[in-house]
Amino acid sequence: MASTYTANSGIEKIGAGEQAGAWGTTTNNNFDILDRAINGVGAITLSGTTHTLTTSDGTLSEGGNKVLVLGGSPSGTNTITISPNDQDKMYFVHNNSGQTATFTQGSGANVSVPTGSKALIFADGAGSGAAVTDLLDGLAYGGTKVTSTATELNLMDGGTSAGTTAVAAGDGIVTNDGGTMRQTTAATFSTYFNANAFSAPTALSLSGTTTLTPSAAQSIYQRVTVASGSQTLRVAITNLIAGQYVIIDKTSSANSLTIDWNNNSAVTSQGISLGTSVEFAIGLFNGSSFSFVETVKF
Repeated sequence: MASTYTANSGIEKIGAGEQAGAWGTTTNNNFDILDRAINGVGAITLSGTTHTLTTSDGTLSEGGNKVLVLGGSPSGTNTITISPNDQDKMYFVHNNSGQTATFTQGSGANVSVPTGSKALIFADGAGSGAAVTDLLDGLAYGGTKVTSTATELNLMDGGTSAGTTAVAAGDGIVTNDGGTMRQTTAATFSTYFNANAFSAPTALSLSGTTTLTPSAAQSIYQRVTVASGSQTLRVAITNLIAGQYVIIDKTSSANSLTIDWNNNSAVTSQGISLGTSVEFAIGLFNGSSFSFVETVKF
């Protein structure tokens, strides 16, 4: 009885009573085929636009490798035909050829691996209608399919290519919600920022020199009343950032107020006085001090 061969790797199965005295040679060759099929890395040199990746029965062949490292100098997209078309195959592919490599086995689906990319593919060995499938297409985590494009993933990873797409209220923005990545609308962010862009602390009743210190990087609308006589309010710059403002609204019609726009106790602009009428003052912060102050009378 003559030797036969395994369906997918071409490992020789010695027939009963065959190869007397030669079993060792055949068995060692089979071990080499198995070794290549399990962990073999094959350098595949491509040229032109076609290549046949063959697995031959009973011999070591490039199609018998587990990992295919594509190189050479193909002249364009290179179509790699997995042969024979009735063998099941699974390959790890690393394409360094400089061109796209398209794997095919029959008239079914093909898989294209761009240059510089890696892929995990399998060929179903269905004969003339055989198909090749990208096992990483449709990758899922926890039952959820990953549908991102490579461009989207690159942007999340810190891509530097920026467009000019207009932002609409219903557009999604990805945010880290206590360690869980979520998507919420631009309108929700707008509501949050508008609500937190400034603060309106509890009204102050001044009796003696008082320092107003921002507790966060927010513009401030501060109502004050002057209990008696003439009092001083010092405005510190703690936590403020450039472009923010402080509004002092003197709500009492009696007594007077002097505002010191100061740099954390180092007075940079002083003597802004609000008289006995109801009026308010505004100071704009330039990043180091209040560069613009103005009073408005009613």
